[in-house]
Amino acid sequence: MKFNQLGLLDQITSALADQGYTEPTPIQQGAIPPALAGRDVLGCAQTGTGKTCAFAAPILQRLNGRNGNPRVIRSLILTPTRELALQIQESFVAYGRNLSLRSAVIFGGVGQQPQVDRLKKGIDILVATPGRLLDLQGQGLLDLSHIEIFVLDEADRMLDMGFIHDVRRVLKLLPKKKQTLFFSATMPPEVMDLVNGLLHDYARVAVDPVSSPVEVIRQSLYYVDKGNKTKLLSHLIREKDMDSVLVFSRTKHGANRIARDLNAAGITAAAIHGNKSQTARVQALTDFKAGRVRALVATDIAARGLDIEELGWVVNYDLPEVAETYVHRIGRTGRAGRGGSAISFCREAEKEYLKGIEKLLCRSIPVVEDHPYPMGGAPAPAAPRAPAAQEAQPQEEGRSRRRRRKKKSGSQGGEAPQAAPAAAPAPQIPEKQPRRRGERLGDLQATLPQAPQTPSGDFYRPNPLDSDVIMDATARLLSSRKPLPAFVTGGRRPAQPESAGEGSGKSRRRKKKKSGEESGRAAQAIQSRQESQPRTREQPEQPPAGSGSGRKRRRRGRHDGPRPVEPPRRDHLKDSTEHESLMKPYYLHQDD
Repeated sequence: MKFNQLGLLDQITSALADQGYTEPTPIQQGAIPPALAGRDVLGCAQTGTGKTCAFAAPILQRLNGRNGNPRVIRSLILTPTRELALQIQESFVAYGRNLSLRSAVIFGGVGQQPQVDRLKKGIDILVATPGRLLDLQGQGLLDLSHIEIFVLDEADRMLDMGFIHDVRRVLKLLPKKKQTLFFSATMPPEVMDLVNGLLHDYARVAVDPVSSPVEVIRQSLYYVDKGNKTKLLSHLIREKDMDSVLVFSRTKHGANRIARDLNAAGITAAAIHGNKSQTARVQALTDFKAGRVRALVATDIAARGLDIEELGWVVNYDLPEVAETYVHRIGRTGRAGRGGSAISFCREAEKEYLKGIEKLLCRSIPVVEDHPYPMGGAPAPAAPRAPAAQEAQPQEEGRSRRRRRKKKSGSQGGEAPQAAPAAAPAPQIPEKQPRRRGERLGDLQATLPQAPQTPSGDFYRPNPLDSDVIMDATARLLSSRKPLPAFVTGGRRPAQPESAGEGSGKSRRRKKKKSGEESGRAAQAIQSRQESQPRTREQPEQPPAGSGSGRKRRRRGRHDGPRPVEPPRRDHLKDSTEHESLMKPYYLHQDD
């Protein structure tokens, strides 16, 4: 059968021929005729069987020739992932290249302004993910009231990813009268409940038994420990010369780690998962398709619906917990009837998942036992262990060496060996004896060796523990210092430490008043001495005591005396080291 026998327009069949599609697949043969007739369609087929063309071609033909002005959204295709949305949009562009219809795609993870600008220009077909669709609709940036054809693709994956509530919200925004095309690889009870409430008088198209594997895919199983999975993966990629391999990981962090380890092993790899930005995900997928990346490590969410041509290898690094997911994974290869290979790793904790997968397939997966990293295998061969007698020999030799050293140290002080030359006897340092309870420190000091006495003519350093040195230091600390004369301090009384009990406010005021009076008397004595001496050079007139602005007087305090006058500079003063106040020790009174 040819595509033109299905009732499609020549513009669409020629575009399909340009893409290399000449004969329709079973899902296309069963879904295109009822979709062209306007009926609801329930399509159940495995991935890679041509489901996108099964609903894209009827939509393009039904909407062609009925373009309004302005253009409104008349068809909505809802998909679970961004990558699948981009692929569906590319298919609409390729299949409708000879038609005047416009399409656009919106998804999250990128800025919304370019998508909004595209919507404002007017489109006929919209491909969207649930999150961004509800976001823009809530902002009033798109209108879904003119939808004529609604497509829900990968419905079972919508359920697995938790989008079923968003799907129900979208359904409430759509007109009740519309054509619905429903496609899913599996039909769990939750999906059937959605089908029964959404489809009316629908045509059911089931190509293969539900969740059956593609027969053309060669499957194999490797039992391997968790720590050796990456080593085995690198070994298989090199041994089997895999140009492009899609590796599935259960977690996002695991995908990053696998890609990092493969790059460290010299195999170009990239990770793709939900935490990656849309730009990074598109770039990784583009590099993988172009052959710049040899291994693409993905999670189930990111890899859902990926259509990669000539993908020959799929590796289940972690077995999926849900058996149906295994079918989706290996369906990434062997697309459109081509051959492919699927390799699965299984560790001890994943054997329960393996039982569910084999029960779903109604067959066991062939096990490969001849590989360098078997599960539970012996570790790397170590050096042969010596017998017990040989192991005890080094220990006995060590004990004998310790005995000889101990005997040699005990016989020190005896006769020196005859071969050794005579040397000056080294000073013997007495061993430190432990102090016994009740023993005085003086008794122990008497047993210690005394330091040699320094001759009287040499430099002598006093012992800080001598009684006269201690008394001298105590006298310096406890002796009170007498204030210096006013002509030395310039009328300022040196600061003295406050003793206990002098911290009260009344005592401080009394001391401050006394200090001010003494400063005043000293200033008057200096002024009278200056007047009696002849002037050697012009000196400015000194302001009278107590003069100055009121602000300065208030700043100095109410009880302060007149500001002391600095003594004139005289060249005939003695050196400070010759002054009589500095000739005696500073801890003695001047009147002693």
